[in-house]
Amino acid sequence: MQVPELQRAVAAAISTAKALGLQADDAVVLQNSNKLALRLQPCDAFARVAPMAEQVAQFEVELAGRLAEIEAPAAALEPRVPPLVYERDDFAITLWTYYAPVTPELAPADYADALWRLHAGMRTIEITAPHFTDRVAEAQALVANQDQTPELADADRRLLSGMLESLRRTIVARGAAEQLLHGEPHPGNVLSTKIGPLFIDLETCCFGPIEFDLAHVPEAVPEHYRDVDQALLSECRALVLAMVAAWRWDASDQFPNGRQWATHFIDTLRKGPPWPSLQAMARQLEGQG
Repeated sequence: MQVPELQRAVAAAISTAKALGLQADDAVVLQNSNKLALRLQPCDAFARVAPMAEQVAQFEVELAGRLAEIEAPAAALEPRVPPLVYERDDFAITLWTYYAPVTPELAPADYADALWRLHAGMRTIEITAPHFTDRVAEAQALVANQDQTPELADADRRLLSGMLESLRRTIVARGAAEQLLHGEPHPGNVLSTKIGPLFIDLETCCFGPIEFDLAHVPEAVPEHYRDVDQALLSECRALVLAMVAAWRWDASDQFPNGRQWATHFIDTLRKGPPWPSLQAMARQLEGQG
């Protein structure tokens, strides 16, 4: 969010928390991209704020409640307020439990175990969610729209369009078992807490093969996950790289250093397999910096 919108979003979160009886005098910005993550103080609640037009907060709230019932490793809603989506000043605000981080990075085995338990819990939940191919279609539409991706060169546009379509078809044709997934369980969406790893940001949940989720995690994690189809994992990694590349070329994307990421993803896709993990891509970019 840009500064004027950021200020309004922070004010909306603070006033919402106060109206609900929480002591919220200040907010620390934990993440600012297309959506805002805040730590409200001194009540120590976690707030997620999104423009009304861009949010799927009701789905997140419903799923978080279902996951809490089965004690799946996912962040819980704030227990001191009703589990609702709050609307203020054209923002959708949800309030969550704040978890203080305990270690900078999870061990791969612990990461894999937490994701396996999340998947096991999700298999017991009946809820309406998109299919992973719906998310691919969103990326394809973005690549096809020159007004939304004006800086994407024609050759790179053809590359992304072709890869998104061919990989989608190949993965679907494999006929692998599908279930409800997190959708983006990368390291930025898992917290290491004193009660163990917890997954956050449930808005990306979708149905698909577990390899689609595993394509988002560090390369060492799938080695500790049970019954992984390695060929399918490789195809899903390539698909995820192409999808993330599409997001980074979006003119409205607010991801930090987004264009640098976009260019690096295109270069990586042109090189071909073996496909790196998102974490490996981040390490490469840090090395370039």
